[in-house]
Amino acid sequence: MVTDKIVVLTTCESQDQAEQLARRLIEDRLAACVNILPGARSIYRWKDKIEDAAEFVLVIKSRRDVFDKLRAAIARLHSYEIPEVIALPVVDGSDAYLKWLDRELAS
Repeated sequence: MVTDKIVVLTTCESQDQAEQLARRLIEDRLAACVNILPGARSIYRWKDKIEDAAEFVLVIKSRRDVFDKLRAAIARLHSYEIPEVIALPVVDGSDAYLKWLDRELAS
């Protein structure tokens, strides 16, 4: 059984930006919880150059019906030209936690 819950991943270049984005998503009820994981190292190709950057990974807990607004908020608030926004399905979880997510998210 796949739930309607999702985990969305994005990265930020600074702790300040990660915290601001996380707080805004929580305030706007687009996310129930955002984990900020420091110490990520991203190696990627951008504009024909190999880049190597320190980043902060955001693990955003949300729901499918909120995703379009969540994606738009990340695009609007993010400093990157093309921020990472990847949604992964939550296959299952504890009933209590999934119910808590529903209570914290926009309806």
